[in-house]
Amino acid sequence: MKDEYDFSNATKGKFFKKNSIAQIPVYLAPELEVYFVKLANKKKQTLNDVVNSILSKDIEIAELIGVK
Repeated sequence: MKDEYDFSNATKGKFFKKNSIAQIPVYLAPELEVYFVKLANKKKQTLNDVVNSILSKDIEIAELIGVK
């Protein structure tokens, strides 16, 4: 690492995008990832779609039994 860096030609806000929404990465335990990848391939869906579908159903069940 250098002792000093020259930022005199830097551009402020170069990568800023107004109203952008950051997506938080979610990391699955390795054995869960293997299972859901196989399930996604079997259903010919993306891993993202399969996991979101399962989580949505889990929310529905939680709401039905009154868990908040």
